[in-house]
Amino acid sequence: MTHSHRPAGTAAGVPEKPRLEGLEEKWSRRWDECGTYVFDRSKTRDQVFSIDTPPPTVSGSLHVGHVFSYTHTDAIARYQRMRGKEVFYPMGWDDNGLPTERRVQNHFGVRCDPALPHDPGFVPPEKPGQTQLPVSRRNFIELCERLTAEDETAFEDLWRRLGLSVDWTRAYRTISDEARATSQLAFLRGLARGEAYGAEAPTLWDVTFRTAVAQAELEDRERPAAYHRLSFHGRAARDTSTPSADGRTLSTDGRRVMIETTRPELLPACVALVAHPDDARYRELFGTSVRTPLFGVEVPVLAHEAADPEKGSGIAMVCTFGDTTDVTWWRELRLATRPVIGWDGRFRADPPAGLESERARAAYARLAGATAHTARERIVEMLREGGDLEGEPRPVTHAVKFFEKGDKPLEIVTTRQWYLRNGGRDAALRDELLARGRELTWHPDHMRVRYENWVSGLNGDWLISRQRFFGVPIPVWYPLDGAGRPDHSRPIVPDEAALPVDPGAEAPPGYAEEQRGAPHGFTGDPDVMDTWATSSLTPQIAGRWLEDPDLFERVFPMDLRPQAHEIIRTWLFSTVVRAHAEHDVLPWRHAAISGWILDPDRKKMSKSRGNVVTPVDLLVQHGSDAVRYWAAGGRPGTDTAFDVGQMKVGRRLAMKILNASRFVRSFGEAPRAAEVTEPLDRAMLAELAATVEDVTAAFETFDYARALERTEQFFWRFCDDYVELVKDRAYGDRAGADSGRADSARTDSAGTHSAGTDSTRTDSAAGTDSARTALAAALDTLLRLFAPVLPFVTEEVWSWRAEGSVHRAAWPDAGELRALAAGGDRALLATASEVIAAVRRAKSEAKVSMRADVARAVVSGPRSALDRFALVDADVRAAGRIGVVERREGEGALAVQVSL
Repeated sequence: MTHSHRPAGTAAGVPEKPRLEGLEEKWSRRWDECGTYVFDRSKTRDQVFSIDTPPPTVSGSLHVGHVFSYTHTDAIARYQRMRGKEVFYPMGWDDNGLPTERRVQNHFGVRCDPALPHDPGFVPPEKPGQTQLPVSRRNFIELCERLTAEDETAFEDLWRRLGLSVDWTRAYRTISDEARATSQLAFLRGLARGEAYGAEAPTLWDVTFRTAVAQAELEDRERPAAYHRLSFHGRAARDTSTPSADGRTLSTDGRRVMIETTRPELLPACVALVAHPDDARYRELFGTSVRTPLFGVEVPVLAHEAADPEKGSGIAMVCTFGDTTDVTWWRELRLATRPVIGWDGRFRADPPAGLESERARAAYARLAGATAHTARERIVEMLREGGDLEGEPRPVTHAVKFFEKGDKPLEIVTTRQWYLRNGGRDAALRDELLARGRELTWHPDHMRVRYENWVSGLNGDWLISRQRFFGVPIPVWYPLDGAGRPDHSRPIVPDEAALPVDPGAEAPPGYAEEQRGAPHGFTGDPDVMDTWATSSLTPQIAGRWLEDPDLFERVFPMDLRPQAHEIIRTWLFSTVVRAHAEHDVLPWRHAAISGWILDPDRKKMSKSRGNVVTPVDLLVQHGSDAVRYWAAGGRPGTDTAFDVGQMKVGRRLAMKILNASRFVRSFGEAPRAAEVTEPLDRAMLAELAATVEDVTAAFETFDYARALERTEQFFWRFCDDYVELVKDRAYGDRAGADSGRADSARTDSAGTHSAGTDSTRTDSAAGTDSARTALAAALDTLLRLFAPVLPFVTEEVWSWRAEGSVHRAAWPDAGELRALAAGGDRALLATASEVIAAVRRAKSEAKVSMRADVARAVVSGPRSALDRFALVDADVRAAGRIGVVERREGEGALAVQVSL
């Protein structure tokens, strides 16, 4: 669209030179002052659209992936608000758990030592030293609270600059008193119903953080390893020999049984050998026993369906515990327990039960205190010296389980932990939770498969306790017997009115603090809840289930859970579990799933990979609307490339909206009673009505990308074609524009045309009013269509003419536009665009100005196309500066010949 046709006066309120710079600060402040996004709690549940906003982890800085997904949610929130819903859109901060602790350790150079007393005057070092300074648990928590408060302020500033339409009066923290009380209440009610329980069992354990890890937090990583071929010795039931697959003879007289393992260091923890019941190589061994090399411990040889005949030598060494398969065999075959690795990841000082001989104890002494890696080297050396290692280790690469935030492979240790029932051990509950997944509406729908696969594959209940410090304490105490031993079968629970409680710092009901740790006294549970155990209650925390039941009834169950696809197994599923147990409902009606942001190598952007981009500089350089434009282009559930080029496109679009709006406003206003009378104006409005229907349908299915795409398509056509076609008429000087030019021709009997006065010409004033009315209606509609994605530029332009905020304006109504179009034919706009495009092309090829006059244009095509063109040819002639237009009826598509 060219704006140089003639000088134009600036309409009242329209700046002479509109700019994008400064809009974020201007409108963020204005929205806050006016309470534009504050939730009106007087609305009833059917009038509310409530969003379970993801609380970002407060552990440093936000990255561009956050901007990507939170823009999607905000676009939906803004759309629903304009549709007349009262939007409940709070922001939370997930500020407890390992990420926060690790950031505090690195930032202040400290580590938590619960044995130390609180130092009320403690001041952390100005700079972290080489060695982390030990501090008390209370001092450590104080540092966590201090740093998270600073981070939350920075996060809020960034979200405001991005333009999130959050109600900042309803921000919450997952470590606040109310959040802790809510989490503890849900736990205690689950305990009363039998859904929460404590148990001592094999537990996946991160040796760096010294905490238990849940199944949902696991990550497989490929690591190099080696198979070591070891010989076991013993006696069999009868004296026969069976050849093995590799030609060797398996001695059923008990002299040698070969196994292959990648973890020979766990040999002192061996409790059995297991093979598949149908494996003929080992069938004669089932029911016998063998002795372990080096340690001489007698272990049974047993059959189990899970043994893989193709793996290694086909017979496996079962240890307590090397992996989760060991746990399965140990539990189902009721095997002994011989743990060797402690919480610190090192071999325990004392040998396990069963290592009774001096030789066995001497061998174990060489392992005591060693890491798994060092112990492996030492035991391989001993096996080689004793002749029990056959050949050299065979290198392999295999998947090893890691904590998703950890750096070392997980171990399995036996500890006492708390669990919540989640269907992993209860088929009926699993089916109920699968049914909840089918009840939920997924966007996109295929993401439901991830939920179903996760629920169907669960092999245990949800482990919720963590051996950490900055979290929600497990709200129970235990009575001590006369020897000071805790009785875990009789937990002491607080009164609900006393929540939140800290059993590590408060005495339970009926006890005094002096009785802590004393015989017949009490001890507090030392653990905290996993961060997901609290985050799974975000609908209850944000809706203030505990403190404000009236509000909770107005927002719960919520309408939308927006989130990324990789935490379907954690956050989404766990929230379904809690709402199902506590309220017997689904926590929300819809789940909108975002994809990942990919770097130029098509790899996921994440802090752990070190390839993230912080968004502040992007927002400053390109503008928030431009970054939001890029983000909104990512379709639901689809991974999207980080693309600065698209941000530049978004900035050009925002600038075009400013300039085009200023140009349209410069025409002036039509009288209120003015009607849209011109065919081209009606055609444009009819096309716009169809666009509104398409955009509305896209937003209703949470497809913000399609909504933006469809709006943008119409906008560029509006600017490049329609405005150019009608600007002369909109200026109000059609007669002057037409002077000196031949009139359009009328059809004669031969099908050719001669010059004459066109019967479709309308009164000049009415035509001007028609154009101005259509232009104003289109611009107001486009601003509202763009508003969910481009909030700043649309608010700026809206303020030039209207009172109030565009974000509280009504969403465009396709029916109102159709009424204004009065039966307009959308095809007329396409016809006019096609002809004017051919004229422009001819001028471009001739390398003349677009303002150059055209002597003659011949438009040929079928009668139906020519009849459509006849209705718009006056506007086309004015826009193309065409002298004579001749219409020729013919076959085929519409064609235009231009003579300059």
